[in-house]
Amino acid sequence: MLKKTTRLTLVDQVIVQLEAMIESGDWTVGEKIPPEPELIAKLQVSRNTLREGIKALCHAGVLVTRQGDGTYVSSRSALGAALQRRAQQSGLLETLEVRQALEREAARLSAVRRTDEDIARIRHYQQLCREYARSGDIERYVETDLCLHQSIVEATGNAMLVELYSHMTDAVRESIMLSPHRKTSSFLHADKHQLLIEAIIEGDEEKAGQAVLQDIAELKQAWEEEESS
Repeated sequence: MLKKTTRLTLVDQVIVQLEAMIESGDWTVGEKIPPEPELIAKLQVSRNTLREGIKALCHAGVLVTRQGDGTYVSSRSALGAALQRRAQQSGLLETLEVRQALEREAARLSAVRRTDEDIARIRHYQQLCREYARSGDIERYVETDLCLHQSIVEATGNAMLVELYSHMTDAVRESIMLSPHRKTSSFLHADKHQLLIEAIIEGDEEKAGQAVLQDIAELKQAWEEEESS
């Protein structure tokens, strides 16, 4: 017997639409969402329905409400928020181990599957990283570095891996910002991922995988030195 189709409630529809705007990049992490009147007009729902939807996303960790200020995007998705909470509970070392597992395989796959368009996108973010490293702009450097990692993952052509890594972005960002390596002079390195990028362009999957291991090993070493000091 076929199951009856369950229609979404108005609140569920609001949640879906708000999530879509966040995941599409219309609202980025850290950005304040539009005021209630604007959202009510856009979504064609009542104030109570909108508030219930926002409340649900706050509970999921996707949004956060700041008293007297407004509501902000805190994660790109409920899965991303859950992964970020898990990363906070697990600690930096476990997050680095997960990054190593995902990024190493992504690098290997990218080396054999990347297209000319992928290479152009990777080089674009590499150049931006160089510019922000030289200017000392840590925040933009970190965000661009994340885009560089994401572009490498996208070059795998594996849709599931791309989506999984995109949900990991918040946890990866936090692992970078909390890393003791951030305090060292080598953090803002203009050519930090040069070996990795060269390997991907050359189509050398073994070299690409080793480059990721080297990058993560440096972060682990900085963490261990911080813990022992």
